[in-house]
Amino acid sequence: MLLKTFGWSFAVTALGLVAAVFYGGWTGFGIVAILSVLEISVSFDNAVVNAGILKKMNAFWQKIFLTIGVLVAVFGMRLVFPVVIVAISAKIGPIEAVQLALDDKDKYQQLVTDAHPSIAAFGGMFLLMIFLDFIFEDRDIKWLSWLERPLAKLGKVDMLSVCIALIVLLVSAMTFATNAHQHGGIHADKTETVLIAGIAGLITYLIVGGLSGYFENKLEEEEEREQEAEEEAKRSGKKVPAVVMAGKAAFFMFLYLEVLDASFSFDGVIGAFAITNDIVLMALGLGIGAMYVRSLTVYLVRQGTLDDYVYLEHGAHYAIGALAVILLVTIQYEIHEVITGLVGIVLIAWSFFSSIQRNRRLAAAEGKDTGSNEKAEVPSGV
Repeated sequence: MLLKTFGWSFAVTALGLVAAVFYGGWTGFGIVAILSVLEISVSFDNAVVNAGILKKMNAFWQKIFLTIGVLVAVFGMRLVFPVVIVAISAKIGPIEAVQLALDDKDKYQQLVTDAHPSIAAFGGMFLLMIFLDFIFEDRDIKWLSWLERPLAKLGKVDMLSVCIALIVLLVSAMTFATNAHQHGGIHADKTETVLIAGIAGLITYLIVGGLSGYFENKLEEEEEREQEAEEEAKRSGKKVPAVVMAGKAAFFMFLYLEVLDASFSFDGVIGAFAITNDIVLMALGLGIGAMYVRSLTVYLVRQGTLDDYVYLEHGAHYAIGALAVILLVTIQYEIHEVITGLVGIVLIAWSFFSSIQRNRRLAAAEGKDTGSNEKAEVPSGV
């Protein structure tokens, strides 16, 4: 079962790591490994969402998502999108960007370094919005309850996350501009670039969120129609159809999943820029991670268990928040990619072990309750 589900992911991992060694030595191997783990970590909640929606679709649309979706996710978002980001930010053609990355790494590195303030501002704002919207939402299950309870109360204020993100952007741009004049950092004209790029990241997040909400509303409408048809079938005595969606409902599900996957892919790509500027290593690491996300989605669908480790989603979003802060800091200061990668891994591991401890506490509590009931049922005198 495990080999059948993750077989292709294992194969891609082996090939990708070997290619990383040949391309960048053991340093390249380490960067690709970190990127792979980071991509899996920040996209775990995406796999959970995918599985929850995918199980409602028929076999045809599941196959479409797991084939065409893989092509879009791996080759589109993880391979092409990083090149597009560099091409736009450095104002060169995509083909030229690829040629420079492969043939003239020094010049490419300089272009990426010059474009880094705008890339970091854009990505930092996008990731920060994801994190803020998560922690300001009131959830039944809380991981760090001492922090999440008061933040959930604050989250009732409309547009609070947008306001905070804009304040952070303004403070960052002005602070780094001041440091640039004092210590010879980014040029003064970069302040405007940082502000524009950060606002563009915020707008991109709002557009992606709006599209996701639109498709989600369409799905809810289709689900209501399905429920009405099911109730009508019950009243008329006809056979109740299986609750597996096809046609328009499945098509909208497919579109919704692609929008979600694109947004989470964007997280990984932007986060990868905080670790490395090498698009070859980036593509290898993110491609490996994307394969595992797909395999994990299939595994969750087939196993039918999505709630075993309830804090993983929290850990993933805290990792996204950490990446957002790191990206904004790297506009002015250099942070080693190993530190960036380890922060995400530590947060995910922490949330994973917290989930295990929670499960053990619940199991122990259920065991005590069962034992108490059994004692209460034993008749006196026995």
